[in-house]
Amino acid sequence: MKEKVSIKRVYEAPEKSDGYRILIDRLWPRGLSKEKAKVDLWLKEIAPSTELRKWFNHDPEKWPVFEKKYTAEIKNNKASFDILKAKIKEGKVTLVYGAKEERYNDAVVLQKLLS
Repeated sequence: MKEKVSIKRVYEAPEKSDGYRILIDRLWPRGLSKEKAKVDLWLKEIAPSTELRKWFNHDPEKWPVFEKKYTAEIKNNKASFDILKAKIKEGKVTLVYGAKEERYNDAVVLQKLLS
């Protein structure tokens, strides 16, 4: 499944090779129109809880704890995770996110869980 799930910033230009684009952020990305984002599905329910997101704040020191806590949240959010798995079975999926940090964000956790 790994090759079927890519991740990229929503601010990067959409490409045909992205396949089905799923925005996984709870908040819509600032300054980006829906037309420009080319998002096929906005699955905000899969995003980390507001409390977890604010606590983590993309701090690499907190990454191991964030990863564990977010994984636990995902396991308690079976409906949204099942939607992701179903879309992956249909074909190529790109999880798009707004964070500037490319190594420490929720998309990285989701990609790992889906591979």
